[in-house]
Amino acid sequence: MPTNLLRARAKPPAKRDPRERALATAGTDRFVLIRAGTTSVRARLLDTPTADRIWRALPIFSVAQLWGQGEIFFETPLESGRERTAKIIVEPGAIVFSPDRDVIGIPFARTPISRSGELRLWSPSNIWAEALDDVGVFRTVQAGERVEVRRLVRDSARREAR
Repeated sequence: MPTNLLRARAKPPAKRDPRERALATAGTDRFVLIRAGTTSVRARLLDTPTADRIWRALPIFSVAQLWGQGEIFFETPLESGRERTAKIIVEPGAIVFSPDRDVIGIPFARTPISRSGELRLWSPSNIWAEALDDVGVFRTVQAGERVEVRRLVRDSARREAR
């Protein structure tokens, strides 16, 4: 398929307006709590346009879906283009947003398309947060369980880390 047709169908790349950049560079760490069923993980947001969009949209409520035995993902009301730093192979603890499906994904083990020793995502995804806790706890989540992503106050994130 010609490249110009593919570009015409693609979402525009994620960009940050000057107000978002000022907020992101204010030196404040941002934390979220991701709860699926009875398990939860704290995560620190990175300095990315996708993280800014997610932060503004919180809280997010959805339903858990599983991809094989290695990733939990859930739909969001957000749209964001693919960032230049999007990756298809990630490290454990990366929290991602897949711009082609508008879902948040949390890979914790090998996915159906992973090769030996890697966590391979469905498609290139924007890494918007890093987990502070072990994402392996999501192994117990069943498809259809309620998922929520909420802001964590900075002091409570520190207190829970102890």
